[in-house]
Amino acid sequence: MISKSRQDFHQVLVKAPGLADDPLIGGPAVYFQPPPTVQMHYPCIVYEIDGEHGIHADDLPYIHRRRYAVTVIDPDPDSEIPDYVRDIESARFERFYTEDNLNHTVYAIYY
Repeated sequence: MISKSRQDFHQVLVKAPGLADDPLIGGPAVYFQPPPTVQMHYPCIVYEIDGEHGIHADDLPYIHRRRYAVTVIDPDPDSEIPDYVRDIESARFERFYTEDNLNHTVYAIYY
């Protein structure tokens, strides 16, 4: 069965240009399902598991992919980070909104 890991997906996200460094995680500000107590550094990417999809062949699982909701949070409305995320294979734009003077661009990505 073909399946990619969340850690592989995380490595794709940390390569986005322009992310803030978070000294607590020791690298780019990419957060997986952060609890409300986490102090995020902006610009950042927040992602969570949002569903899954499987394909079967001969009644056996053949491909299994998780769906992630990926949110780019950036004070800059012209940030290049959403462009990077948009170009990930299977990325689909979901919505855009602003909250607390931060721009949120949300994508759905199967990985």
